[in-house]
Amino acid sequence: MSQVQRIIPIAPAVDFPGIAPAIRIQSRSITGVFTRWRWSFVLLTQLLFYWLPWLNWNGRQAVWFDLDGGRFYFFNTVLFPQDLILLTGVLVFSALLLFAATALFGRVWCGFACPQTVYTEMFTWIEQRFEGDRLTRLRLDEAPWRTQKLLRRGGKHFAWSALALLTGFMFVGWFTPVRALAQALPTLNVGPWEGFWIVCYGVATYVHAGLLREKVCQHACPYGRFQGSMLDPASRVIAYDEGRGEPRAARARGVDPRGRGQGDCVDCTLCIQVCPVGIDIRQGLQAACISCGLCIDACNQVMDKLGSPRGLIRFRSMAGDSHPTFWKRPRVAWYGLGLMIVASAVLWGWATRPELRLSVLRDRSVMARLSEDGGVENVYRLQLMNASLQPRRLKVSAFIDGATALPMVIDRDHAVEVAPASTAMTVLTLRMSPWMAQHQGPARMVPIRVEVREAAGGRTLLASSPSTFALR
Repeated sequence: MSQVQRIIPIAPAVDFPGIAPAIRIQSRSITGVFTRWRWSFVLLTQLLFYWLPWLNWNGRQAVWFDLDGGRFYFFNTVLFPQDLILLTGVLVFSALLLFAATALFGRVWCGFACPQTVYTEMFTWIEQRFEGDRLTRLRLDEAPWRTQKLLRRGGKHFAWSALALLTGFMFVGWFTPVRALAQALPTLNVGPWEGFWIVCYGVATYVHAGLLREKVCQHACPYGRFQGSMLDPASRVIAYDEGRGEPRAARARGVDPRGRGQGDCVDCTLCIQVCPVGIDIRQGLQAACISCGLCIDACNQVMDKLGSPRGLIRFRSMAGDSHPTFWKRPRVAWYGLGLMIVASAVLWGWATRPELRLSVLRDRSVMARLSEDGGVENVYRLQLMNASLQPRRLKVSAFIDGATALPMVIDRDHAVEVAPASTAMTVLTLRMSPWMAQHQGPARMVPIRVEVREAAGGRTLLASSPSTFALR
């Protein structure tokens, strides 16, 4: 029986109509261009994930999602919930980039950068260290449960569990200061929510990357189901050159297959053995294919040994090697236009995002009240939001909106201190003199403008907000 036909059921073979037994795919390790690209993405993504929370910036964690305080610290920038529109723009840009990449090169996100793929690659590498190469693992699957199998499998699952819990710990470290979390972990003095999410995310990583693996891509991931709608005949996907490879037959090195009426494919099945989802690419484009390129590396190595040209399996367009140019593909052109528009909007929003924000709310419990000199007073609640990392001492002033912008009287010298990356609430009482109130005519509401400047003689307007002043 060939190696490809040796499938190991992971559940008892019970006859259920229309249901085939699940199998455990033991993929073969391979080297090559696409394998190196895959490991490059593993190293890059995990370097950012595991290292970035440990980076300090001006005495604080450089990147920190402070959910309790409603802040997002990104180096010198502080984002508040009001800035979620920027996050929405980033998500829209990412979605369009994913669609464009799929239209151009198929499911390359799944094959190189998807977290499921990245962690499955890491867990598979650990499995190979404990259980050996593909043939050794296949024999171990069929072997009875004895000491050697228990030690190999137990060591593998212990290492998987350690990596999964480390991943859960680092996930929580993006939302809780990671250094404080690391100090509390040895004494188990972590908060209940931190402990819950470390275990929950760790278990999810263990199950998805260690146990389910390709089944997540085949059955749970929605992207694999609708990727076909983003492809067109010019999309470059992994394909087997059937015209060149058929008919398949074994041959010795240096033998010309054309002279024997054979194709270049020697039916070595290496393309199947290295596939992490266990498909045969020679059967055509399939929804389960994640475009990882491992079958290309395997086939190219075989072609090199046989002295045949590379490219029997390669990235090529669905319509063949001739395909339309970029601008003749409306789908890709629209994706590109959308990417430029969204990127420009996000960059403009980021550049024009104010560091100081002012919100003015008139106290509606007391619409207006008379002062001792016959003037009219209104009470306001001011909320100041400091989106910078510097403390601010601010002076508040108010004006009647109009051509003359008449200043209004504030009940006292109103200087407000706002800590870095925080908000401050204060009560402001504005008074309009009797003469000024009489000159407003029969109007019941007068538009006003509240402004904020630096208290130390600053003339630059930092923030302003419109409101109304009730005369009666």
